Amino acid sequence: MSLMKAPENTPVWTDESRCKACDICVAVCPAGVLAMRYDPHTILGQMITVVEPDACIGCNECELSCPDFAIFVADKKEYKFAKLTEQAKERAKKIAENNYMVLGA
Repeated sequence: MSLMKAPENTPVWTDESRCKACDICVAVCPAGVLAMRYDPHTILGQMITVVEPDACIGCNECELSCPDFAIFVADKKEYKFAKLTEQAKERAKKIAENNYMVLGA
């Protein structure tokens, strides 16, 4: 079995076919990189989306907490991650206050 390789220049990505939209990954992301978007084609009417990939700090909390193995974080050897900023922390707080949905939605 080979290891999964990250898409080029991508810090975090999802396999939507495995995601059940539980929003756990969004809840644990300290940088506000993830959010839920409305998606009428899914059972729960929403789906995970990567809203700020450049803010990913590579903490792996989303990948480790996903019960469906539907989200992946690049290896630190393959990608240079951002530092956690106050702006990212504030975005994460606002996403949580918005029921984990994309801001402005």
